[in-house]
Amino acid sequence: MKKSFTIVAVIAALVLAVTAVRAFAKGEAVTINGEAKCAKCALNESKTCQTVIQADKDGKMLTYWVTDNDVAKPFHMKVCKEPKKVTATGTVKEVDGKLQLSATKIEVVE
Repeated sequence: MKKSFTIVAVIAALVLAVTAVRAFAKGEAVTINGEAKCAKCALNESKTCQTVIQADKDGKMLTYWVTDNDVAKPFHMKVCKEPKKVTATGTVKEVDGKLQLSATKIEVVE
């Protein structure tokens, strides 16, 4: 009886672990190549300055709104007054119909 209970508990734990891994896998890192600019100054789509990256994907222009974090805040000054070509890495999710990029790395492409 104890052996059966142990086996059932182990199987339940494995199912729970697999479910958790799948949930975290949806937040995989992506790399985006595009043009970074200010949503307020360049696009007039925001009341406050915020970095956005516009990138072409399959012939369609996508706008990624970069969430403010330790990477994005200091980078914004580089693109507030003048757009720049960039490569950004991070996780993307859709919130209220907008693509949001939580950047872990943003670099200006020379």
